[in-house]
Amino acid sequence: MHKIQLRHILNLLLIAILLSLNACSTVKKDGPPPFDVDVSKIPDAVPKAEPRSKYGNLMSYRVFGKRYQVMASSKNYNEQGIASWYGTKFHAQRTSSGERYNMLSMTAAHKTLPLPTYVQVTNLRNGKKIIVKVNDRGPFEGNRLIDLSYVAAKKLGMIGHGTTYVDVKAIDPLKYDRNKFEKPARMNDFYLAKHQHTPPTTLHYASTKQTTTRSSAVYLQVGAFKNKALALQMKKRLGTMFASPVKITQLADHKKLYRVQIGPIKDVATAHHITQQLKAVGLNTKQTIAYRAEA
Repeated sequence: MHKIQLRHILNLLLIAILLSLNACSTVKKDGPPPFDVDVSKIPDAVPKAEPRSKYGNLMSYRVFGKRYQVMASSKNYNEQGIASWYGTKFHAQRTSSGERYNMLSMTAAHKTLPLPTYVQVTNLRNGKKIIVKVNDRGPFEGNRLIDLSYVAAKKLGMIGHGTTYVDVKAIDPLKYDRNKFEKPARMNDFYLAKHQHTPPTTLHYASTKQTTTRSSAVYLQVGAFKNKALALQMKKRLGTMFASPVKITQLADHKKLYRVQIGPIKDVATAHHITQQLKAVGLNTKQTIAYRAEA
């Protein structure tokens, strides 16, 4: 009799565990809300001076076996990396700062910035910019830099992609000028700033005259790298931004230099348009060379 009761209890426990696992698998699925959100009616966060939150600002903390050092200050913070977003899974749950997460508010999570910190986030794929309040810790998956709320990600135009490459710049609330941050960003791309061989600093177009025997084409040189892997990364990034071909070339007199070029481009007007797009995503147009190449 005792064995039968014990077996019955074990069976009930097994059923309870299975039901719990099934429930968890359902609850843990993340995604957008089951209704449409008009993000044009949701304003950006407005930077304001606030004391550090009582929670989430330990000098260091450990997650998944890795220790993170919280920054003493966000002054002059400016970094580029991958942004992701989180939605219904965490909605209404407490953030690291103690605030409730609201997927319809302009907030974000960062691993090391002080809480709270206001940051300007620029989508380097399309040039869109937002301002969010960092009030949570994360993301802790892969090499991601920042986690955005659902509505912030939608305003940035990245929902369909899941992740995107962004520039994150801390804002000093005491020096915040709305007009300044609404102007197009002028940022140094981290590939170019750290690794690019500096070409001539003037932007010039060669003669547009056509030869009688050969046609010509316009090319834009976006980067020149000593490291081929970095050149390939830049080529991949540009390939997601433009319909025009992107290629890597080496000149006979600079065999150890890998030049990343967009082209051929059909005319100078199109080349100028692409140059403006490059400028909008932070690539220095003064270091972009346009020239005619014989076909």
